[in-house]
Amino acid sequence: MAAFGLYLQTQCARYLDRGTSSFFALSQITYPNAAVVFDAAIAIKCFGVGVSYLIIIGDLMPGVVRGFNEAADSIPFLVDKNFWITVFMLVVIPLSFLRRLDSLKYTSIIALISIGYLVILVVYHFIRGDTKADRGEIRVIGTAGLVPILQSFPVIVFAYTCHQNMFSILNEIKDNTHKNTTSVIFASIGSAASIYVLVGITGYLSFGNSVLGNIVGMYIPSTASTIAKAAIVILVMFSYPLQVHPCRASVDAVLKWRPNGLKSSRNTPNGSPARSQPLIPGTPAQPVARSDSISELRFAIITTCIIVLSYTAALTVSSLDKVLAYVGSTGSTSISFILPGLFYYKISAPDSIHHQRLTKEDDEGESDSEDEEAMGQRAPGSGNWRKTFLRKAALALAIYGVFVMVLCLGTNLFFSGGVH
Repeated sequence: MAAFGLYLQTQCARYLDRGTSSFFALSQITYPNAAVVFDAAIAIKCFGVGVSYLIIIGDLMPGVVRGFNEAADSIPFLVDKNFWITVFMLVVIPLSFLRRLDSLKYTSIIALISIGYLVILVVYHFIRGDTKADRGEIRVIGTAGLVPILQSFPVIVFAYTCHQNMFSILNEIKDNTHKNTTSVIFASIGSAASIYVLVGITGYLSFGNSVLGNIVGMYIPSTASTIAKAAIVILVMFSYPLQVHPCRASVDAVLKWRPNGLKSSRNTPNGSPARSQPLIPGTPAQPVARSDSISELRFAIITTCIIVLSYTAALTVSSLDKVLAYVGSTGSTSISFILPGLFYYKISAPDSIHHQRLTKEDDEGESDSEDEEAMGQRAPGSGNWRKTFLRKAALALAIYGVFVMVLCLGTNLFFSGGVH
């Protein structure tokens, strides 16, 4: 479902100028009066996740220090969570002021190495079998019940939510052909799913029903487990700027919003933004990230406000366990399922001027398309059949997202226990 939502985003981006794709831009030509609501939801979601990353740093760093120095408790500030949040903020602030998402590729590689280490640690302890003394009951077939499943499901949705950054990737990616963008989606979702399944199964078989949310903290204190905690800190530290980037773009869009799409109506007489270059067909044009359109002063002010507010929230909030469940139920389902489905269903309507314009461009360049080269001459009407099916599937995805949101949010609201 998450991969299909990402795929619909690539299809929606075809209706926009190269390098200008965003939830806000799509809102302006589909649901202009609701654009501010969509972007506000994205901004709040990304802000909340960024705050949770800072809290994780504050919670883990005292344990990392104690693991490397048993006498660390004698130096109060070394085991003070607020001190470490402040220290790591000094590291992420410069990264948060980078305009292009592509600029974070090297820090993301470091984060991926940290993930690799965590996977190796969990699998190693499972193979070694040194956790049997602390292992609880193992359910080979069976569940804890419907309510715990529904309370945990938002976390699963949250784990696959990368949709807030998808448009930035589409704006900046060099090879923007349909084949390449689709392969990026399935490589990302597929690799994440593989890692989740591997760690989930081996971690559960290591501790059974006694397993906790942070499995690294359950291993016997050692240099390896201490490094694992440090790896998590590095992971979330470099993930923080990835949340600031879409949050800043959404906040900027909210501030620029005008009722009834007045701003976009200036582009063309009929109220739709001009399209010169669709995203998916390869073009020699150089992509421009959405943040590049923000003036230097505005960019600095918005970024500073996000950083200061998230830092303040991280110092004052002790735990975001329950909040993350609500973020997964609302923000993640909206971004992953509801918005991609609604946008594509609306913009691909046969009577949509945007759809008619794109169809005309596709027909004119049909002989050069990759699908024609790979499959030969298509049967009459085959393209229309696929588009109709995709549009219905998009509506089904949006309905599914609403169902998941209501069900999971209701479960977390009316049943105690929450997600840990």
